[in-house]
Amino acid sequence: MSDELRRIVAIDDPYLLLREVTTRLADAQQEVTELARLRRRVVQNLHAQGLSYAQIAAKAGLSRGRIHQIRHTGPAPEGAFLGRGSVTVATPLRRDDERGRTVVAVDDVSSGQRLEELARSYGLDVTSEHVPVTGAIDLDRDGLVVVCGPRMSQEMWDTYAQDPVLAWERAEDGPWTVVDRKTALVHRSGQDSAPARSYDVGYLGRLSRPDGQGTLLAIAGIHTQGSLGVVQLLTNDLNALWGQVGDQRFSTLVGVEYDPDTSEPLSAELLCPLYRHDEETSV
Repeated sequence: MSDELRRIVAIDDPYLLLREVTTRLADAQQEVTELARLRRRVVQNLHAQGLSYAQIAAKAGLSRGRIHQIRHTGPAPEGAFLGRGSVTVATPLRRDDERGRTVVAVDDVSSGQRLEELARSYGLDVTSEHVPVTGAIDLDRDGLVVVCGPRMSQEMWDTYAQDPVLAWERAEDGPWTVVDRKTALVHRSGQDSAPARSYDVGYLGRLSRPDGQGTLLAIAGIHTQGSLGVVQLLTNDLNALWGQVGDQRFSTLVGVEYDPDTSEPLSAELLCPLYRHDEETSV
C-alpha cells in the first residue's frame, strides 16, 4: 500500500474521505491512460526501428501476443501532441464596442469545440475557458491549448515573440501578416489583399511558457478562418505532425481556403516546414 493510499484510508471525516477518494480515482485514471499511451508509443517506435514483435517481446519479457495487443489497442501516442492526461482549451472573448458588451466569435467557438472533441477522442480529459478581453491569461500551466492571436493578449504577444523563425508583423498598409524570417516570405490574408479572396493564414506552434517550466500549444489565424483551418489540419494529420516534431518546440504556417458564406475550411495545407526551434536561430 502506497503512502498516499494509507493517508486516504486513515481519513475519519466521511465527506472528506469521499472527496479525496474521488479526486485520487480521477488522477489515477489519468495516469493509467498516459502510461498506456507511453507503452504503445514505445512498442511502435521499436517496431519502426525494424524489430519484430517477437524480438520486442523477448527483450521485454512479455508474450508476442501481448506486444501485438499493446501495439493495436489503447490510446494513440499522437494524442500527446495536444497534452498529457488533461488539456485546457482557451478561446478569446471579444469586445463589441457598438453594443458595449463582451461576445465570442462563432469561428472561435467552433475552433474550441473541435479541439475539445479531438482531445477527447485521444482519451484526454478536457476543460475550457476564455481569454478575457483584457488578454490576461495564466500561461504557466500544463496542458494549455490557446486559440488566441498576439493582438488580443500581451501575454500571447510575448509568447509568440520568442519564435525564432515566424514573426507577426503589421504591413505598411495596415493589415497583420506573418513573416517567415528564413525565406523572407510575407504571408498575408486574402481578406487583406486586392482583389480579396477567401483565403487566410493560420499559425500553429508549441512555445515555451513564461516560467520556462513547460510548453503550450498556440493557434492563431490572421483572421478567425485561419484558426479553423489549423484545427482542421490537426484533426486530419495529427499523426503525421506528431511523427515530425513529437512534443518538441516548433512552429509552422497553414494556408486555408474557406467557404466565404460559412467560413468552413475547404482545404488546409502547410505553407512552410515544421520549424523545430531547437534547430533554428533567429535570422
